[in-house]
Amino acid sequence: MSYKSLEHATDAIFEVNASNLEEAFIVAAKTVIETILDVNTIDETQEKTMTVLGKDLRYLLYNWLEEVIILTITDGFAAKTISISLEKNAEYKITARFKGEKIDIKKHHFKVEIKAPTFHDMEIKQNGAVYMRYLLDL
Repeated sequence: MSYKSLEHATDAIFEVNASNLEEAFIVAAKTVIETILDVNTIDETQEKTMTVLGKDLRYLLYNWLEEVIILTITDGFAAKTISISLEKNAEYKITARFKGEKIDIKKHHFKVEIKAPTFHDMEIKQNGAVYMRYLLDL
């Protein structure tokens, strides 16, 4: 599982490669958190849970990225480890558990604020492995 950040003047573009969807969504969440904070400074003293829905994988990814941004910036929670379960029934559903602590701007070395994910240039491919590409508006 890996990701790379692509150069862009005003936004953050990421490409994620993972062996399955669960792993890909965990990596996607980490790209958000690592864009905002220094994860090496986070202690795991608290836990938060979240449920995210999407009518298809693109909406699930968008909603997932948006909720991780809200958890980090609005709720002020710095997550270090993430575990998820992903289900598909009538729609996709992620149930996630985040371990971390309340954000301390100085301790966690706040880098940049992410405004929102976007559907522009979003791509998800599955052929054994999973490839995701998405843009975060900074």
